[in-house]
Amino acid sequence: MTELILGPLLRHVGRCDATVWVETSGPCTVGVLGHTEHTWEVAGHHYALVVVEGLDGGSSTPYEVTLDDRLVWPLPDAKPSTIRTLADDGSLVLVFGSCRFATMSTTEDNHHLDADALDAFSLRMSEQPESQWPNALLLLGDQVYADELSAETERRLAEIHDLSEPPGPQVRNYEEYTWLYAESWSDPQVRWLMSTVPTSMIFDDHDVRDDWNTSQSWRDELEATTWWEERIVGALSSYWVYQHLGNLGPAELAENELYQRVRNHGGDVEPILREFASAADEEADGAKGAQWSYRRDLGPARLLVIDSRCGRVLTDGRREMVSDPEFTWIERQTQGNYDHLLVGTSLPWLLPRALHDLESWDERLAAGSRGPRLAAVAEKIRRGADLEHWAAFRSSFDRLTKLFGEVGRGQCTGPGGRAPSTISVLSGDVHHAYVAEAHYPEPMQSLVYQLTCSPLHNYVPAAMKVTFRISWRRATERTIRFILGRVSKVPPVPIEWSKVTGPFFGDQVATLRLDGRAAHLVMEQAKHDSEGTAQFTTMADLVLSTADDSVPSASPPPL
Repeated sequence: MTELILGPLLRHVGRCDATVWVETSGPCTVGVLGHTEHTWEVAGHHYALVVVEGLDGGSSTPYEVTLDDRLVWPLPDAKPSTIRTLADDGSLVLVFGSCRFATMSTTEDNHHLDADALDAFSLRMSEQPESQWPNALLLLGDQVYADELSAETERRLAEIHDLSEPPGPQVRNYEEYTWLYAESWSDPQVRWLMSTVPTSMIFDDHDVRDDWNTSQSWRDELEATTWWEERIVGALSSYWVYQHLGNLGPAELAENELYQRVRNHGGDVEPILREFASAADEEADGAKGAQWSYRRDLGPARLLVIDSRCGRVLTDGRREMVSDPEFTWIERQTQGNYDHLLVGTSLPWLLPRALHDLESWDERLAAGSRGPRLAAVAEKIRRGADLEHWAAFRSSFDRLTKLFGEVGRGQCTGPGGRAPSTISVLSGDVHHAYVAEAHYPEPMQSLVYQLTCSPLHNYVPAAMKVTFRISWRRATERTIRFILGRVSKVPPVPIEWSKVTGPFFGDQVATLRLDGRAAHLVMEQAKHDSEGTAQFTTMADLVLSTADDSVPSASPPPL
């Protein structure tokens, strides 16, 4: 008898359609609300992405999942799952976060970890009326940790590998990646949450390996190993199956040549996905590489999610976060009329200014501005200190900054339109939360923010907490700028920015509420009380913009 292994995951939701993803134990026909899809097979695993159409805008519809007409979801005595389509009322509630390591049940002995913020959010949501539920969830990287395993997964891995051999206690192939997704998404609370709130995702380094694509030397070193090819093929092919497909809407799925080939193949498509994944990695530096960036229109907001990992250009002395063809695509997606531009990228666009300057300085040295000897030293520092954010890819940082300026001055609107009220970059990665505001030298019609929320379930060492706190201080910023100005010429940044709030540490989740042109942000930390129950504490409660665009900047410009 075929069983439901994972899911259902509610992925895309529009005004009248939705997609529902499942993994099953064998081939079958999956049914959701009268729509059916036959499973397809990858390395002995079976999946389906059911497209549900004909829904009413602004409606709420409980749904069930059947396998060959046999009811398998919801589970007995479980809360029903619901598809809530987008309405035309100009409102949106988006929850976001990143870096969720395993689950509470598999990390009970890990003294570094506290409450799982996503698990706690789901528990609270299940007790709330539906009117208070979010419309969307955005997971900004490190959905699974391929190089940091729970004790349970490490024991399982040790049964088939000698963990003293490279790469050590890390997953090696597609099959082992399926273990990570099963471990993370089988959590009962998170499983229900993801069956009810449409979820968008993008990878970060730990979905593959720490510091993925930091530099060309990193790539050269990994590609010289005996195990990397199988690892990257397993990482990208499983990411395509478990995460990327659900980022696409029905129209995009219909036009996706690889997806149509997979669902109509009739046999195990592992060889097809292996070929795709290998090419996607090898062509990351060229125009033919796979595009993982995507766009969604969500009520008053345009969500544009940028791949800041796989598509990096690192060859021939170039360091670019995104290839030129993909950046051109990104620029085209900003054209049109909407009230808010939300840009999801796993790595923050705006760091503490002192860290930004250090990363830009290191990039310049690594490029040979002071000779080959210092270039080698700078490359070691780059990799050892994780200096790989947008600041360390200055040409890409400057291009993205220029694009936001054009959007914020109304240069990208359609006929009769106006600039969005806010441009917000949503990020994770750095295991703490903060809000920064950008200040452009030219008059802007939009307020521009960096909203960083991380982690959902992880920790940051005490030394790094001190580093991040000090890095936001004005005195540190001025000191670093003075020192670097003496030892190396780093191109001046095209904008200034200042901290609005933070940094906050701990397991946390952020909620962005949009109502017309108004925007409101709440950041909450989840922590266990004395009885072991997860409780939320509000860390930040900010008005980012008002309905009439009259709110002043949330913070003063830097001195």
